[in-house]
Amino acid sequence: RYYSGEKKAPVLTIFIGGNHEASNHLQELPYGGWVAPNIYYLGYAGVVKYRGVRIGGISGIFKSHDYRKGHFECPPYNQQTIRSAYHVRNIEVFKLKQLKHPMDVFMSHDWPRSIYHYGNKKQLLKMKSFFRHEVENNTLGSPAASELLQHFQPTYWFSAHLHVKFAALMQHQANNEGQLPKATKFLALDKCLPHRDFLQVIDIDHDPNASESLEYDIEWLAVLKATNSLINVTSKAWNMPENNGLHAKWDYSVTEGALKEVLEKLNHNLKIPCNFSMTVACYDPSKPQKNMEPVHIINPQTTEFCAQFGLTDMNDRIQQLKEEGAVRGEYEEEEEMDSTESAEEPSEYYTDNSGLSSSINPDEIMLDEEDDEEAQSTHSVDPSPDHPPDFSASFSDTRIMPDSMLVSSDDAMDSTNEDLEKSVMSEQTEERSLNEKALKRIGKNENGNSAVKKIKRRNQAIYAAEDEDKVE
Repeated sequence: RYYSGEKKAPVLTIFIGGNHEASNHLQELPYGGWVAPNIYYLGYAGVVKYRGVRIGGISGIFKSHDYRKGHFECPPYNQQTIRSAYHVRNIEVFKLKQLKHPMDVFMSHDWPRSIYHYGNKKQLLKMKSFFRHEVENNTLGSPAASELLQHFQPTYWFSAHLHVKFAALMQHQANNEGQLPKATKFLALDKCLPHRDFLQVIDIDHDPNASESLEYDIEWLAVLKATNSLINVTSKAWNMPENNGLHAKWDYSVTEGALKEVLEKLNHNLKIPCNFSMTVACYDPSKPQKNMEPVHIINPQTTEFCAQFGLTDMNDRIQQLKEEGAVRGEYEEEEEMDSTESAEEPSEYYTDNSGLSSSINPDEIMLDEEDDEEAQSTHSVDPSPDHPPDFSASFSDTRIMPDSMLVSSDDAMDSTNEDLEKSVMSEQTEERSLNEKALKRIGKNENGNSAVKKIKRRNQAIYAAEDEDKVE
């Protein structure tokens, strides 16, 4: 309905991809773009500005065996590429790490590894006991996202993926002498089901005089141009340039001259054009639907963007390689072989623990099992003498982040920010009131039947399908 224009998002919406997306549609926009009017995708990685607030993000989830590959996947997918299409790649992390200017908000689908040590870990493990092994071994989450968290030290970091609300306040160490240390407010939310904490409204300081339009970030555009030669659209793995004596150039951060060049190219107009265009026929419920394989599409938004800034259209390049491979009879065979054998390839990260490797997530596998978790979660948010309120849900727990992102102690440190504490109490009071209302709604209906069971059955088809990446 949003794609066809039947409906329009009432609020400008900016999002990243996770591991349950329509990858063939998002792949049309590797550099980002409009997926529907007023709904903007940041691409494999991206940075934009709105009202002076700098917003960045990285799509997908971390898997070490695909991390060093290029973005080679394209429709129609096979059993490997349908999953690897949404796995994070090292080039996106490398490009983001070239940025030097401060970041206000950053988004990742999976959590940065170690972030759970900076919030109410006991409450988290009470709600999600199957995380315990990974948390205790500090292997839950994405090491690539942790790298970016340490690099950016943004004011806010938002994630999802693990289907639980969790907040943390991370106090970073000062990078330079005389510089005040930064703090990051981390927030992950639950999945979108009734009586779950899947939504929170946050007020962020912004420039009231800044444009009401979504805008390009000139440093990000300059970095995209500077790193264009590094683009890899094959399944072959490789490392990004680093200062190890093997690369003539490893620093791709941009100069003031490069920033001015981008500004001039845009004629000092940073507004992102509202150039959404449909590339496939819209769903029509009145017509019978044919089972058709998705096709590889070159999106005009990406074509226009690449032409304007002199960038490689990855999908166009993939299409060229496919056509060349079809002549030689090599490309698809090579792609399938690499996808199958990729698990044996070494990675700059020694583990692959973005998934819960040794755990079973009852919140994901069967809805019947979810009832027990739901009851436990519901009980845990109800304040009682035995279970005091969880103030971590409002960013109250502060710790110092070591350079290595290693495990910190379980003992919480009180925040020294009085305004923050007042905000904590206010938000917690509101949250408690909402929880009490939710608990009443969860109760029996007029006929004495459980409303929860009815909701479960209504959503059962959505979560019934098996997917090896679903617990990642």
